[in-house]
Amino acid sequence: MLLTIDVGNTNTVLGVFNKDKLEQSWRVKTDPRDTADELWLQYSALVEGFDITGVAICSTVPAVLREIRKLLDEHYQDIKTTIIEPGVKTGVPLLVDNPKEIGADRIVNSLAAFTLYGSDGPAIVVDFGTSTNLDVVSPKGEFLGGALAPGIEISVDALAQRAAQLRKVELIKPKSVIGKNTVEALQSGTIYGFAGQVDGLVSRISEELEVQFKEAPTVIATGGLAPLIFGVADTLDEYEPDLTLIGLRLIHERNS
Repeated sequence: MLLTIDVGNTNTVLGVFNKDKLEQSWRVKTDPRDTADELWLQYSALVEGFDITGVAICSTVPAVLREIRKLLDEHYQDIKTTIIEPGVKTGVPLLVDNPKEIGADRIVNSLAAFTLYGSDGPAIVVDFGTSTNLDVVSPKGEFLGGALAPGIEISVDALAQRAAQLRKVELIKPKSVIGKNTVEALQSGTIYGFAGQVDGLVSRISEELEVQFKEAPTVIATGGLAPLIFGVADTLDEYEPDLTLIGLRLIHERNS
């Protein structure tokens, strides 16, 4: 079985695949201070009972990736390991000014989006994580670039820190857009505000794609905070919570 690990700035998502079927997945917090031994205690407890024969990893946190390399050297040295980094075959041409700037997770998501939805034309992946990433994929599976915006939780935290009379609230859809109290007003501004931001960006990107490719894109939502906005934003077509894990599996297969 293949263990896939997606290390993000806020959370790490792990999944175990049996061929192309995701058997189970977990979401844990990312702590850049964790040592290889601490990571091993956590990961091994989660995958206990699974016969791990391969590992695929992408990480946006260098400190954690360094410790994961130590973990692999000690505990998984005899199995095939794929780390998304320069030199790994991804099958995703990067049509941007500086390909080295592109995060591994954005490349992985692009491959998964093209594999799942590429027959329908271009695609836009909206990844709701620490930042909100909009990644644009051509009908040929090329990464064309995208847009980056502050994530939902970052914005809420910043508002609570900088405004003396405001505080963090539970991120749920309020009863109405017009909040009747401070909590509802904050929830409305967060949920509907970010939905409007996504709709505005997706609409503008879609206009450019339709001019270039004569086709409207498929818009895929993913990431830990996607359920907050999916169903509220009008431009999101699909919700695929395991998009990054699927992309890791696909790249591992390419390199095996």
